[in-house]
Amino acid sequence: MVSATISKLKATLSAYVERVKAGEEVLVTERGRPVARLVPVARSDQAISHHLLDLERAGLVRIGSAKLARSFWKLPRPKDAASRGLAVLLEDRELGR
Repeated sequence: MVSATISKLKATLSAYVERVKAGEEVLVTERGRPVARLVPVARSDQAISHHLLDLERAGLVRIGSAKLARSFWKLPRPKDAASRGLAVLLEDRELGR
């Protein structure tokens, strides 16, 4: 949890809001005393794993908020004539990753 004085929060609000959006909490202080806490809004979708939420808090991933357009599934797929993607997948499974 990050701590910020009211004056510092006012001066750099956008930066603190970005941190909160990434899953971090911000403790707001006034003259050394905590007066408020900025926390991310709880998600209503419980299908998101705790592991993924931890990665989001660490700033390593962003969880999407919108649905895919129907036309997405009609887009051309990348060519992989040598089946490298399949080879990597099988190798990962073999190694237990």
